[in-house]
Amino acid sequence: MSVRIGPAATMTVVAGAAALAWGSLVERTQFTLREVDVPVLPAGAPPLRVLHLSDLHMAPWQREKQAWVRALAGLRPDLIVSTGDSLGHPDGIEGIRAAFDRFGGIPGVFVWGSNDYFGPQPKNPLLYFRGASAAPANPARLDISALGSYFTSLGWTDLNNSAAILELGGTSIDFFGVDDPHRGFDRLDLLAAAVDDLDESRASAPGLSVGVAHAPYRRILDSFVARGADLMFAGHTHGGQVCVPGFGALVTNCDIPREQASGLSVWNAGRRAAWLNVSAGLGTSIYAPIRFACPPEATLLTLTPR
Repeated sequence: MSVRIGPAATMTVVAGAAALAWGSLVERTQFTLREVDVPVLPAGAPPLRVLHLSDLHMAPWQREKQAWVRALAGLRPDLIVSTGDSLGHPDGIEGIRAAFDRFGGIPGVFVWGSNDYFGPQPKNPLLYFRGASAAPANPARLDISALGSYFTSLGWTDLNNSAAILELGGTSIDFFGVDDPHRGFDRLDLLAAAVDDLDESRASAPGLSVGVAHAPYRRILDSFVARGADLMFAGHTHGGQVCVPGFGALVTNCDIPREQASGLSVWNAGRRAAWLNVSAGLGTSIYAPIRFACPPEATLLTLTPR
């Protein structure tokens, strides 16, 4: 018995194949710099340029991505914020060094994502519609110690369940961050102690308070706002990775509202609010090398006086 496929079904198959080809062969490497202004600095403070990098999921053979990130050093940012998932392969540190060596001497802060700890595994993408992804079984451990040593050699500050004060452009900035919330590595109790230590060591009120995390879970963002954050950085969502034009992200891989899965927005918690920048990230898992209506991105934020 022969089965005839109607014109509508044929067009659907063709459109699906075209979208798959576009997302895997073209858009996945259409690296984009998103630029935004954020009015968060004290009155009279000079502007600060912050380069937000996230979710590179780096493999050693990804030369095009390495070259594109390396060229961002020409922007001469005042600060780098790395929100995790830098690694995407057991030898990913080789690609990270190739991409980041030109950033040495530029102040930076970083936190970990789960893929800095564990190597990628094949997954059924439909499972993301059921909620945040579960921990993988028997994952390969990645060399997160080498990655941390490399970042600190660049002059960057480790904010995993920690806090620090940086002076940038004459503005004293409080930074606090958590280890990966997606795998429950965040320790808000340790963060509270670290912030208390900052309060005791500081002679005057900070000009700006910044929270940094990999995965933008509501509990983390609410805690940051409660601790006085004016601005928050996160990644993890990949902006949905596969989006519907005019609709946006279908999934977020955490509990953040879909409409805040990428870009700059305002996060409200009780009577307080803070700016939130969620990066759509620069990479994908090597087992899901596709993006659609969601190009890979870095963000250059220009912080200006309120």
